[in-house]
Amino acid sequence: MPRRPDPDVEQRILAAASRLWARGGERLLTMRAVAKAAGTTTPTVYERFRDRDDILRGLRLRTRRELFAALMRTQSLHDAIERQLEFALENHYAYEVLFDGVGQPPSLHEPWPSFNLMRERLAREIGGTPREHNRLILAIWSLMHGTAMLIIRGGFEEPLRTQAMRACLDTVDTIVLAAKKGKGLVYSGPKWPPTLILGKGERSRVGNGDDERLQNKVKRSRSRR
Repeated sequence: MPRRPDPDVEQRILAAASRLWARGGERLLTMRAVAKAAGTTTPTVYERFRDRDDILRGLRLRTRRELFAALMRTQSLHDAIERQLEFALENHYAYEVLFDGVGQPPSLHEPWPSFNLMRERLAREIGGTPREHNRLILAIWSLMHGTAMLIIRGGFEEPLRTQAMRACLDTVDTIVLAAKKGKGLVYSGPKWPPTLILGKGERSRVGNGDDERLQNKVKRSRSRR
């Protein structure tokens, strides 16, 4: 009797890859190690993923979908930030993979739905268009992510974990309240350049030319498949 296909094998592969990456980064993340950790065979892994980078991409996209689904159930920017902090602590292996090299290709040229959702929520709360608030949401996003990674990497336990999360949320609320009153960020440097685009998938770029060169390389690679 032929063996029936395992519908859960891809998710087991991604979960195993997440654990291996968290334990040793790229050094431990080999196709053979992933297969062993997932309880399957190396050829089975290759049937679903071309290489290690493809596994990491699959893990990032899965985590982005799950995070976005969690944030969509919230009603405000405050609630979305609180939920992302909770998500990060509940799924810290996958969360670390998601943000490893996030400002570089290929992650830079993948959609950032949660970033866009928060930017839209911010615009809804203080007025204007989402694009007008690029710099402000980047500051808030960096504060939120920095808090999450400090708790994760620092091994924060109660009550320090709670205090760090509340301090982050209180600071965000203070920033948003100030922006509502017309007291936004103090601009200490150049304005947001039009060549810096975030969260727009393949349109995203940092504006230094290197990202466009690498993006074209990725497109050529895809066209040959």
